[in-house]
Amino acid sequence: MAIGTTQDDDDMMSEINMIPFIDVMLVLLIIFIITVPVIKHAVNIELPQASLEKVQDKPENIRLSVNADGAYFWNDQPVQDADFAARLQAAAAQQPQPELHIRGDKAVRYERVAQAMAAAQRSGLRKIGFITEPAP
Repeated sequence: MAIGTTQDDDDMMSEINMIPFIDVMLVLLIIFIITVPVIKHAVNIELPQASLEKVQDKPENIRLSVNADGAYFWNDQPVQDADFAARLQAAAAQQPQPELHIRGDKAVRYERVAQAMAAAQRSGLRKIGFITEPAP
C-alpha cells in the first residue's frame, strides 16, 4: 500500500487506547510503593505512668443570682450591696480562685448584671461565666 493514495480506509478505531491508562497506573503504583513504608514506620516508645491522684482540689464555684428586682443572691443566700464587694474580695484572695457563675433573670436590667461583673473584675476574680437555660 502506498502512502498518500486515494484508497485509504478512514474507518473509526473501535478499540480503547490503553497506553495512557497503563502509564497512570504505573505512576500510582510507584507512589504507593514509596509511601506505604513511611506510613507504617512507627517509633516504639514506653510512656511514663501517671498517678490518678488529684494534685489540687478545685474550690466551690460561686453562684451569683440576680432576680428580676435586681437583688443579688450569693449561693442562694441574699446579700446586700455593701457586703457584696467584701465577699468578692474574699473569694479573689482564695488560692486557687473559684469561678463566679452569674445567673441573671431575663427581666432584670442589664445595669445590675454589669455592676456585678465590674465589681468582680475590680476585686480580682478572673473566671466569670454566665449560666443560661437551653431553648425549648
